[in-house]
Amino acid sequence: MNDVLMKKSIIFGAPLGAVFGALIGAAFGAITATLNGIIAGLMIGLVLGVLIGILTAALTVKTAGTTGGVSVGVYTGMALGAILGLVIGVLIPTSLRMGANTQGMPVLNALSMGRFETGILTSFLLSMLGMIVGGWVGGRNLVSRNLKNK
Repeated sequence: MNDVLMKKSIIFGAPLGAVFGALIGAAFGAITATLNGIIAGLMIGLVLGVLIGILTAALTVKTAGTTGGVSVGVYTGMALGAILGLVIGVLIPTSLRMGANTQGMPVLNALSMGRFETGILTSFLLSMLGMIVGGWVGGRNLVSRNLKNK
């Protein structure tokens, strides 16, 4: 039963993460007000969305199972997204971070200044994505109990 639930959840979580990851990435790329920024954000969001979708779905099945529900899924996705986002954000090379076209906008300049700022931003964005996927997968897997028969 658990293997079937795991497969169904991963198959559901991957495209869900891809769609919402692409939306978050495109929205963040739109801050640059350039087509290249939007497309780059969309593609990065798509790839990270699939990764977060698969990992969050699998971890939500392990933590929430069929009884945890939406809240356990949301907290699982939030924790996984935050940790993974911090690691990914810190590992972005300095040359790539400094070469980002921030258009002289103070918000984008501040976010790409150092490893810490980039790590926190990536952590926040992937945490939001993990919350979406985890909540949806946890709610979908929930099997309600019938307390009247007990």
